[in-house]
Amino acid sequence: MSGGQGVLYSVYERRLRREIVEENLPQHVGVILDGHRRYAREEGLPDYTASYRRGMRRFEEFIDWAQDPRISAITAWVLSPQNLARPSEELDPYYDVLIELFERIPAAVEGHDVKVRFIGSLDLLPRRLVEAAKRLEEGCGSGSRRLTIALAYGGRQEIVDATRDLVAKLATEGL
Repeated sequence: MSGGQGVLYSVYERRLRREIVEENLPQHVGVILDGHRRYAREEGLPDYTASYRRGMRRFEEFIDWAQDPRISAITAWVLSPQNLARPSEELDPYYDVLIELFERIPAAVEGHDVKVRFIGSLDLLPRRLVEAAKRLEEGCGSGSRRLTIALAYGGRQEIVDATRDLVAKLATEGL
């Protein structure tokens, strides 16, 4: 954004914030980070990695924006199980960018009482990505507000996982 546009946007954003009635805001907002490849093509970016990084920076801006009106919960879908079928030359840079994001999130939420957790089939992901996710969860393990990041997550898988958990619980109870 050029300097003039940035100033205008800043003025516009301040005006909008004054008009927000916090009681009317949602308590939980879901975000789907999608379209990186399409965006890279449209913007003429040199590669997918540049697009991934731009998308994650926008997500960080969103996290920052959600602090002020006190959105209580954010769920971000960043990787579906279907995405895992993509070629490694697309996935590996995306994993790297996600790891970078996970390393920056603690600073982004510092002082905002945010707990970070992950959902999804983490066992399908590379160990380096899972380890970065676990470090982030441990570093931001408590707070009254929630940031849930869905990795290798799909609605069908949630039903399968819930059923598996229920069967395991019933089995331990002898049923």
